[in-house]
Amino acid sequence: MTHMSMRDVHDVAYDCLTANGCNHENASAVANSVTQAERDSATGHGLFRIPGYVAALRSGKVDGAARTTIERVTPSMLRADGHGGFAPLALTTVRDPLIQATKSQGIAMAGMTNVHHFSALWVEIESLTEAGVVAFACTAYMPTVAPAGGKEPIYGTNPLAFGWPRGDKSPMIFDMATAAMARGEVMVAARDNHAVPEGVGLDKDGNPTTDASAIMDGGQLLPFGGYKGSGIAMMIELLAAGVIGQPFSFEAGEADNKDGGPARGGEFLLTIDPAKMGGDDWLDHGEAFFERYLGIDGTRLPGARRMGHRAENEANGVEVNDDLVTKIKDLTSSGSGAGSA
Repeated sequence: MTHMSMRDVHDVAYDCLTANGCNHENASAVANSVTQAERDSATGHGLFRIPGYVAALRSGKVDGAARTTIERVTPSMLRADGHGGFAPLALTTVRDPLIQATKSQGIAMAGMTNVHHFSALWVEIESLTEAGVVAFACTAYMPTVAPAGGKEPIYGTNPLAFGWPRGDKSPMIFDMATAAMARGEVMVAARDNHAVPEGVGLDKDGNPTTDASAIMDGGQLLPFGGYKGSGIAMMIELLAAGVIGQPFSFEAGEADNKDGGPARGGEFLLTIDPAKMGGDDWLDHGEAFFERYLGIDGTRLPGARRMGHRAENEANGVEVNDDLVTKIKDLTSSGSGAGSA
């Protein structure tokens, strides 16, 4: 393992992205997202993703110099068109207009379209809750998850995230794949030759397996909770594709060039100003709920463990797989440098 500070993580990601076709704005947005994931020990969304980002840049699938444009469809509905770029820049661009629409209208939504999403949703949700709005986000991907009762993938891992602002305290945020395990975590388990729990996936013959490599090698993931998780995954397909006019996971998979990077698709964002209906005491009212909740022995708020990792990693840095760091540096040195300007 290689020890890295948060600045080291950011710099190695930024340098690799700019060496492979990203301009400053795109590289900064992606590197910030990757750094936040490493900071919170969400390693499946950290530096582990950089080779995939680079593959999409090198194949020409992603435009590393794309600029996001914002269209106000109605006073409360925004379209953030990423024009084939990575999702972190689109989120950075739409954040303030979405917050303004939420404060004005009470509730607002944004469709992030024509983007390549490859990061954790909690990063995006947290940036919205910091402004005092409740936030919900979900996105589809490529077909990697079989519906309950089936053996053929049609869903992406289809994560959803929800965030509740808590004033000067860390927001309550949960971010969960509707697959039994996030695909990035299964990929890390396969790389490190670790087994995954029962119920996570099937092998290429449709048999249940705990072998992460067998799941990744022609197999598929399963939804959490059987038909319940499968139903939520279907809802996300309809919100993140149907509502905003973006590809369903199976359509994204058919159109993708299979370079190992993220497919093109969309993300659905919904934000609410709790003061509009919850009243002036909405914050205190929510805190009363959390106090009662935490009074139950054995409970913790979603994200509490991640926040604990954050404090420790900000102070002490993180340990990153040696082979991964070497691979990223090799990708940097062999890049064209076209996006560094």
